[in-house]
Amino acid sequence: MADTQIKVLIVDDSAVVRQTLKQIFEDDKKIDVIGVAADPVIALKKLETIKPDVITLDIEMPRMDGLTFLKKIMSENPIPVIICSSKSETGSDNALNALDFGAVDIIQKPKMGTKQFLEDSKVRLLDAVKAASMAKINKKSSSGSRTPSVKRTVQPKLTADAMLSMSTRPTHIDTTEKIIVVGASTGGTEALKVFLEAMPIDAPGIVIVQHMPENFTKAFAERLNGICDLEIKEAADNDSVIRGRALIAPGNKHCLIKRSGARYYVEIKEGPLVCRHRPSVDVLFRSASRYIGKNAVGVIMTGMGDDGARGMKEMKDNGSMNIAQDEKSCIVFGMPNEAIKRGGVDSILPLQNLSAAALKAAK
Repeated sequence: MADTQIKVLIVDDSAVVRQTLKQIFEDDKKIDVIGVAADPVIALKKLETIKPDVITLDIEMPRMDGLTFLKKIMSENPIPVIICSSKSETGSDNALNALDFGAVDIIQKPKMGTKQFLEDSKVRLLDAVKAASMAKINKKSSSGSRTPSVKRTVQPKLTADAMLSMSTRPTHIDTTEKIIVVGASTGGTEALKVFLEAMPIDAPGIVIVQHMPENFTKAFAERLNGICDLEIKEAADNDSVIRGRALIAPGNKHCLIKRSGARYYVEIKEGPLVCRHRPSVDVLFRSASRYIGKNAVGVIMTGMGDDGARGMKEMKDNGSMNIAQDEKSCIVFGMPNEAIKRGGVDSILPLQNLSAAALKAAK
């Protein structure tokens, strides 16, 4: 077995889910499922003899619930944990609680459906495990490092061309209204909380793509809306982008910014995975490049892969000011690093400085 394989432990009380996840993961030669457990009590026993790089974890299970297990793992021997949750309202709320307790990502439980649904779910599941394996998790030095020695990259499937053609010249600008567009993935839920909490009530309009499954984005937006000065909501088709409001792209839908006269609004669309994601940061950023141009401010945050890198370069070429989260404050420095390497970034800053820098750029 190669040392560079990602070792995964699956914890779920459903035998069907355990088997489905195992088959999906083992189809990828970079992933090795070293154990499955029907509940956390069995998982804790297995952890005495195996050392996974990533754990996928259900929340509602017998004998010990997933949140209790997660808190125990994070306090004793932190391991990157991905929550494998149902898309019910209760499931969404518990999954977001798990992120607060230290989980690095949420994936939707696999289920039978169309061939395209299963293929898209497989892409998301595999990418989530690979991103989690690279996540920086606080550990004592005595516990050893689990960061892979080999950098793993994810090749994109389609570009933003699948949703919107590239324009070398932005739509005619006759307004000075600034718009902030943000892209994030693994680790982004906490980063966005820090970013949005620091925004004043009259901040420029903000549109966000956070890679997250369908339904979870609504619960995430509602949670942020309760703690931030801004109005924060899951974006709906034709929502206006206005000062004092942040719109979060709904899971499993692409989000584009459009313009009608002096009014900016969002368009929510079906479509294929772009850069292996739906919603895609590249799709949002390309629309910002085309319809906002020099009045856009781009922010790219923690996450694996290169979604957003091309779009951010297009934004810069059309006059926007762009900011990337720095490596030290990222959970995974993939997306910001790719944007930097492509020449689309004007400044690289710690997470706690991103809001102030975006506001300054929007003046």
